[in-house]
Amino acid sequence: MHNSVIYMLKIACIADSSKVAQAAYNEIIQHYKIVEISKKRRGGKSETPDVIVVLGGDGFMLQVMHKYMSRNIPFYGMNCGTVGFLMNTYSPKLLIEKISESRCHILHPLHMYARNIQGKDYELLAINEVSLFRQSRQAAKTRITVDHVVRIPEMVSDGVLVTTPAGSTAYNSSAGGPIIPLGANVISLTPISPFRPRHWRGALLHHNSSINFENLDPAKRPLSAVADFTEVRDVVSVSVHEQQKTSIKLLFDPEHNLEERIIKEQFM
Repeated sequence: MHNSVIYMLKIACIADSSKVAQAAYNEIIQHYKIVEISKKRRGGKSETPDVIVVLGGDGFMLQVMHKYMSRNIPFYGMNCGTVGFLMNTYSPKLLIEKISESRCHILHPLHMYARNIQGKDYELLAINEVSLFRQSRQAAKTRITVDHVVRIPEMVSDGVLVTTPAGSTAYNSSAGGPIIPLGANVISLTPISPFRPRHWRGALLHHNSSINFENLDPAKRPLSAVADFTEVRDVVSVSVHEQQKTSIKLLFDPEHNLEERIIKEQFM
């Protein structure tokens, strides 16, 4: 990229509240001019950054992406947390050049539509996964329908989750689900501690699939539905599909790209 374009790049910077992230933020603002995401120019127009630099870990990155995904601004994360799967290595030197040379990965979140026992409806987006969990000591009884076809009339388990490729290395992997390469055009349906069907270990579905969960005994066996970190309790039905009209742009250094890291996870 031409130098004049590099130095015209407008960056916003958001840091987690941890000491490490705050120290990194103070270092960044000493060396680079930072713009505010909602800063107003004369005439009442918003100044839109070219990129949002996120300092923290994966959990904080998810929060920031949820907050600003509608702004269609790319995210460039630098790891100041513990895991950092969605982050680049913290390296403030030549930050503008690194952003300019980074590779962009497009993520599409899951859309969750849930209805609780009182008849109230909720609509939420999930970048990693939509999870259903039992709320009581008793196992949940759930009917699973995929594209209007009942695939499992009754599943007895601790829960079930639907996962995007970007989220497949997180809770999905811990629950025994597959790690999904980016661009595979599939989502994962993974049971959590299934009792019946005893040997069912989940399914890979086309990313355009529509999945519906029905709680077969909501009074006695209550269920919670969670879209990333937002919980809806006492659900009676949950529908999940990929929301393709929403695109989240994640930037990665060429030597630290997400696609390669997901492949490496399968050989750990």
